[in-house]
Amino acid sequence: MSQMPQQAAVPKCPSCEEPLEPGDRFCGACGYDLSAVPARPEDSPTIAVNGSVPAPAPPPDGVDWPVARDSDGSGRPAPVHAAAELPGTDSGGSPLQPTEPAPPAPPPPPAAPPMPVAPPEPDAPGVRLDRPGRPQDADEYPLQAPDPRLAAEPVPGVPVPGATVRDATARDATVASAPAAGAKVCVACRAGRVDDDGYCENCGHAQPRERDHMEQESGPVAAVSDRGLRHHRNEDAFSVGCTALPDGTPASVAIVCDGVSSATRPDDASLAASRAAGESLLGALPRGTHPQQAMHDAIVAASHAVNALADEPATAREQAPHQNAPACTLVGAVVTAGLLVVGWVGDSRVYWVPVDRSTPPARLTEDDSWAAQMVAANLMSEAEAYADERAHAITGWLGADAYELEPHTASFKPDRAGVVVVCSDGLWNYAESAEEMAEVMPLDAASRPLHSARVLVGHALDGGGHDNVTVALVPFPAPPQGAGSA
Repeated sequence: MSQMPQQAAVPKCPSCEEPLEPGDRFCGACGYDLSAVPARPEDSPTIAVNGSVPAPAPPPDGVDWPVARDSDGSGRPAPVHAAAELPGTDSGGSPLQPTEPAPPAPPPPPAAPPMPVAPPEPDAPGVRLDRPGRPQDADEYPLQAPDPRLAAEPVPGVPVPGATVRDATARDATVASAPAAGAKVCVACRAGRVDDDGYCENCGHAQPRERDHMEQESGPVAAVSDRGLRHHRNEDAFSVGCTALPDGTPASVAIVCDGVSSATRPDDASLAASRAAGESLLGALPRGTHPQQAMHDAIVAASHAVNALADEPATAREQAPHQNAPACTLVGAVVTAGLLVVGWVGDSRVYWVPVDRSTPPARLTEDDSWAAQMVAANLMSEAEAYADERAHAITGWLGADAYELEPHTASFKPDRAGVVVVCSDGLWNYAESAEEMAEVMPLDAASRPLHSARVLVGHALDGGGHDNVTVALVPFPAPPQGAGSA
């Protein structure tokens, strides 16, 4: 059934859509050359991009198509024959000859097996492949194996057989950042050189600051200092050394300084004081200066070194006019044949722990602190004073703001072998009494001072590590004959 004819549409200019008159060769509105426009093709169904045919248009007005049982619901009857069932004809009307089906194409030849590629090796220790210029996911692209006739020695930039881009990159990074002799080695990967900015050139790991954890051995003396678990920097410092007296007998020296956190540059103050005191002692003892006098002079030299830090430019004082001058505490010990000398200013301490633990240990210093003053004045018991929040307020220190420098020194002649413990309050806060200090110290401290110092620092860290922790251990040899007691 044919459809009703529709009214012909008025032709329009293809350029400006202006209606045209029959026979126009140019558009009267825009002057478009209509002779160049091909005739509009007959209308045909449009196929959507997805390949589906759009729904048929509704029937013209006035036509009521009966709905057949097999209709698709559009109002048009379903076709009686499928399109494939109707015979086709050629342009002359003759029936088309049936075509033979094309023979199936032969199956493609089997693909050649892929060349074996060795599994990627694990990354070189600490190699960071996400640095600029380095691929991150390059292990997905294996490289073709090189000619086996070439030298097997790895060359920087040339992959080995079966290697991947990631392997070659890691190897090149390792070779490029191998530390030279005497260069500082990374603490993380143990392979890369540490750059001037404090980062490993191999793995990029930030190196700990030098003073965060320090260890040193000098003859029989050993010291360990750690930043602790709560402070952002280590404000403690130490100095250890050995020398000889004029008669040739050995002498050992240990100095521990604790920076006052409420002052400016406490880390610089402790470092300057420990170095000045250590150098003073190691210079005076070989000249024959009595160890106790040498200790007094060392404390004075340390005080001058800290006072010098207060000589800042005027601009620095203007920026922080209410800050205290650099300040620190100091405690030290000198061990010679049969003589033990201690000196201190502040609340760092010296303990005596005998090798024979059957004899009691002892504390050899008295704190310059609020708690010690309360106990000395019989105003509070020691337990009550040190439980008070003002207990650690010091009354003596080194620095330009100190009221008056009062170096404390004392001499002892132990009659047996032992170990002298020189420490900051970061340790004795977790082993306050002499008995507690002796209990946490290893029994072989006299023969293994560095190991024992590490154990004591570890004890403070296990207890909370609220402060910087520094301890120096000085073994005291058994004297030829006892002359007094500690």
